[in-house]
Amino acid sequence: MNIYGNYEQSLHKVMDQLLHNIQELNEDEVNHHHPKLYEHLISRVKTPASMTEKCQRKGYPVTTESALRNCKDAIGVRIVCNFIDDIDRCLTLLRQSDWCDIVKEKDYITNAKPNGYRSYHVILNVTTPYKDVDGNVPGHYYAEIQLRTIAMDSWASLEHEMKYKHHIKNPERIGKELKRCADQLASCDVQMQTIRQLINEHD
Repeated sequence: MNIYGNYEQSLHKVMDQLLHNIQELNEDEVNHHHPKLYEHLISRVKTPASMTEKCQRKGYPVTTESALRNCKDAIGVRIVCNFIDDIDRCLTLLRQSDWCDIVKEKDYITNAKPNGYRSYHVILNVTTPYKDVDGNVPGHYYAEIQLRTIAMDSWASLEHEMKYKHHIKNPERIGKELKRCADQLASCDVQMQTIRQLINEHD
């Protein structure tokens, strides 16, 4: 049985509309002669198997209601930006948007995870024309947005790949090296931001 029940098709439609709305925000910035908001967008609907595993791991009932209400990341979008202040601009525009409400924020950029992971996570409550699991029309669907710089995204992708390799001989040393690498990349992000500001001062 598919944990999303009759709502899986709607999840994909909501994700496509969410991507369209984010792309419109970017086009509006560019049309006003501002730098583009992001370098690229990545999106996915969590597979039914992954969502079932998450509900079990979290101790939630394995139901459609749990998948779409207790868990709020059935829809996931990653916004990969060039600079740290582009993340701030994206957040400002999302907060001002009338098609969604931000219901939760986690700042792993200011407060990096112990392993060095950096990203800014927001949970959106998105208003849609589709019926939701509570029977409402317009419906409300949750989506998780992760905002990162290219450096943060590169590190997270590599760390994720290595995390799933088994039988690593020196996990503690690798963990320390990854943390050091994350710190160096964070320093580069700050330096690049400074360079951008210096260039813009002379425009």
